[in-house]
Amino acid sequence: QVQLVQSGGGLVQPGGSLRLSCAASGDIGSIVAMGWYRQAPGKQRELVADITNSDKTNYADSVKGRFTISRDNAKNTVYLQMNSLKPEDMAVYYCNLDARRIKLTTTYWGQGTQVTVSS
Repeated sequence: QVQLVQSGGGLVQPGGSLRLSCAASGDIGSIVAMGWYRQAPGKQRELVADITNSDKTNYADSVKGRFTISRDNAKNTVYLQMNSLKPEDMAVYYCNLDARRIKLTTTYWGQGTQVTVSS
């Protein structure tokens, strides 16, 4: 059974930083891509950043230059370093994993972690 366990959320003041972590465990197979999504109240879930198995990264325009996604393949862990946080970054952040096992590619989601940006 594949599980994604997130950590690192919390409360931060505007301009502050947080680092989110997501560790995958279980019969994952080979990782195709990992990413981070977020969902604010009343809004649709949106892609924040992702990283492919070739280490190509992609960011939402709203976070470019402030957020950095990285991955530790040996630990099956993806990180999101969030700097210069703004109130509009406040949301529940979800880790995402696409993994292939034999011919099947499956998408998994973490449990979500709250990021609150407030004075």
